Amino acid sequence: MSSATASAAAGGEINRRMITVSIMLATIIQALDGTIANVALPHMQGSLSASQDQITWVLTSFIVAAAIATPLTGWLCDRFGQKNIFLTSVAGFTIASVLCGLAGSLTEIVAARMLQGVFGAALVPLSQATLLDINPREKHGSAMAVWGMGVMIGPILGPTLGGWLTDSYDWRWVFFINIPIGAVAFYGIWRYIRPVAAPRKMSFDAFGFATLSLAIGALQMLLDRGEQNDWFSSTETWVEVIILALSFSYFVAHTALRPAGKSFFDYRLLRNSNYVSGLLFIFIVGLVLFATRALTPTMLQGLMGYPAKIAGLVTAPSGLGTMIAMMLVGRLVGKVDLRLLLGIGFAITAFSLWQMTRYTLVLSQSDIVWPGVIQGLGLGLVFVPLSAATFATLSPEMRAEGTAIYSLIRNIGSSIGIALVQTLLVRNTQTVHAALTEHVTSDNPALLQNLATPEAAAALNNEITRQASMISYVDDFWLMMILTLCVLPLLLLVKPPATNTAPAVDHAAMD
Repeated sequence: MSSATASAAAGGEINRRMITVSIMLATIIQALDGTIANVALPHMQGSLSASQDQITWVLTSFIVAAAIATPLTGWLCDRFGQKNIFLTSVAGFTIASVLCGLAGSLTEIVAARMLQGVFGAALVPLSQATLLDINPREKHGSAMAVWGMGVMIGPILGPTLGGWLTDSYDWRWVFFINIPIGAVAFYGIWRYIRPVAAPRKMSFDAFGFATLSLAIGALQMLLDRGEQNDWFSSTETWVEVIILALSFSYFVAHTALRPAGKSFFDYRLLRNSNYVSGLLFIFIVGLVLFATRALTPTMLQGLMGYPAKIAGLVTAPSGLGTMIAMMLVGRLVGKVDLRLLLGIGFAITAFSLWQMTRYTLVLSQSDIVWPGVIQGLGLGLVFVPLSAATFATLSPEMRAEGTAIYSLIRNIGSSIGIALVQTLLVRNTQTVHAALTEHVTSDNPALLQNLATPEAAAALNNEITRQASMISYVDDFWLMMILTLCVLPLLLLVKPPATNTAPAVDHAAMD
């Protein structure tokens, strides 16, 4: 190899590392903002003079806007180029974060959070697509391990970091912290990613986008507000269901009749069996695993009196398990059958959920930490090979749209899973509470004697509610374990990727 060639190769390797750092910083700030504001909501509520119902729009507006904007990623990259969309997304997200921190009213912060969702929607799928593009096929497993760690850091560190910033400084720093991270990410993407000419093969399908946006928005509103509205006893819920059904039906019929390149959704993606199997699995991963992670903090704070910071600290080690697994499995992808890695990952996850079914109201911190670490190991073993298998046979020009749909399906799965476990938690708590109170009867004179005062009766009712809630949490963990075990036979749908390699897209600037 000549010195010039060696220098170019070395420069490409350095730039690949800098690109990876830059795009993962962009991914982390987007993933963080999905959860970092949760613990700051009570502080925002008082500062912005909002009701309990109104302040939840700080979360909902971000989720709905991101969900609607995510499918646009493929068309935007095709029209304006992947680097330009990446830069615009990072800059817009950072500016929207500043607006969130400066907001003086509920209307202002909800509008700013919607902007965050719109600009941040492309960050996760574009980071995944770029990592696949700049790495050869044999390094896709390691690349997806890095990407997976970035995606998972947000939900893990978000509540802990948000609680610390809110308690130590002010809730506005939950958003201001994005400024330096976004600035570094923007510079790295601008400096090290080589612009690739936009193909401009796709026309914008306005009707397809409008109907899909309506369907996604209606679904998110249905899931976010369903429990609060008592589901189908509410007119609002029925309106959302009707809008969802009609708009999605129109979307499917409309896009199916349009040729490739003129439809908002490229149905050629569905001809790739590995990609379709990957969508099914990532939906289940979102449904089961992310819903489980949403249960533990509320259980610790609501039933066991953990402060927000301590609850974050005892749940954060699950992220350590995830990172360890991802670093190990990134080296195994390509050497070990992906189905074996996925099977081991789901089996470990099921074991951790079985440990959680043994929870009681008397738990040590280690009883919480270790099942979380084991679940993190299982999640890491699933996430990396699943991403590698899903995109192993997808052509490079379809990656931007493919990764956007992949992220959308994962988010929809997590939304459905969280709504499912929360609904079951509320209803099972009511059912178990009623069953337990049936045993408080006149047949037990000693018990009735201890309930002579209203304070004693209230204390007993509170304890019955705690016991009923704990039983309901355990029931949710049982459900998640059973669903995880049911996934294992579906591994037969995954085909080992072919050994042939496709050329990588050179995004790394050589200078």
